[in-house]
Amino acid sequence: MAALLPDSTNHAYDGSLVSAWGLTLLGILTVGPGAIHAFLPDGGAGVIAGLDLTHNATTIIGVFAWVGATQIVWGLTMLAVSWRWRSLVPLLLALILVERLIIALNQWVFKPGDGPDHPPEAYATLVLLPIVALLLALALKRRQGAASA
Repeated sequence: MAALLPDSTNHAYDGSLVSAWGLTLLGILTVGPGAIHAFLPDGGAGVIAGLDLTHNATTIIGVFAWVGATQIVWGLTMLAVSWRWRSLVPLLLALILVERLIIALNQWVFKPGDGPDHPPEAYATLVLLPIVALLLALALKRRQGAASA
């Protein structure tokens, strides 16, 4: 029977350790908001995002909880990879870059909403895009003295 958690691949990773630790931070910064969305009574929709919950509150709160559950699992995946399966760091950073690019395009171009306000995550994504791109570039660059896998 295959193990749920296979052996570590940290020895096979020859990218920047800054990228691995950056992924750790991204994981923490994903689990935190995920927990807020999943467990806060309004999922943060009203008290944080300032959404009007007088119409369709149950649906909005339910969607926030659903997103929160996904964020928690995605964040835990980032943490597991950054700590134990570092050979997957470049892949996860590339996936995060794609995710953040889609979020940014939807928030600012394709589906910007009716008003001038954006949720906090829309601004965080603009900050994260270049940071994740840099972490990915560093993860793909071989470290000096690193043994090849």
